[in-house]
Amino acid sequence: MKNLVVNPVLNKEFKLRFRNFKSYLGVLFYLLALGLIIVGFIFIESLSNNMQGFFKPDQSRTMFMILSVLQLALILFITPGLTAGVISSERERQTLNIMLTTTQSSASIVLSKLISSISYLLLLIAASLPLYSFVFLFGGVSPGQLLTTMGFYLFTILAFGSLGVLFSTLIRKTIVSMVTTYGVTLFLAGGTAFLALIFMQLNNAYNYSAVQPINPLAYFPAMLNPVIILIGTFEPEIINEIARSTGIEFPLWISYLISYTVIFIGALLLSIRKLRPNMRKG
Repeated sequence: MKNLVVNPVLNKEFKLRFRNFKSYLGVLFYLLALGLIIVGFIFIESLSNNMQGFFKPDQSRTMFMILSVLQLALILFITPGLTAGVISSERERQTLNIMLTTTQSSASIVLSKLISSISYLLLLIAASLPLYSFVFLFGGVSPGQLLTTMGFYLFTILAFGSLGVLFSTLIRKTIVSMVTTYGVTLFLAGGTAFLALIFMQLNNAYNYSAVQPINPLAYFPAMLNPVIILIGTFEPEIINEIARSTGIEFPLWISYLISYTVIFIGALLLSIRKLRPNMRKG
């Protein structure tokens, strides 16, 4: 197991990624941007409280929700760019064949590429944790909710990162792999929300006119949408509305975990299998 994760491929990727000064500049500007958003939000909301200068716990909770959605948007935007070229770029540089002739297994190479590609994103999220101290300073959010959100981020990064590695393995051109990964991510983040909204509106229309019973179709795109799941952890009324509209009482977040666990495992297994397509026989 140690050789599966800690190997020369992973060590090389870490050194190339974190010895670049631009990486640390990215962390700096990201934290500055988040800090400005937090300070600006506190300043504006404090002035809006009848000019009393107070920042209430419910406003702190709203700020936490805004930060969480911004972090999720960052994950969905950056993860495809970090993972969609990890294998195809090696193929384009004609270094993949050299890598495949080493003693490293296909599983070791795929896992190393996945871990190294999402490590920078994990660094950004970890570096932003001290900024959440502003939230605890004013109250309104529990430490358990913060831990739940961070765990949700980690799971989502792994799931969407595995999709990027899969398309990078299946598609030879990096640009095509990246466009495909961004397209799938856009559908899972925006298209599923659009479909869920359409189905819920249809259900409301039918139920209002008493023409047709409850339709469960809105549940399935909703369980694949990370934005709906994240917001639902803050506002359970959204999840309850989907349950009432679809008639399915099974927790939406559990369906999210199950479906993306299947996607994660399936993408990794297929990537490992397709990395050496001509070497399975013999």
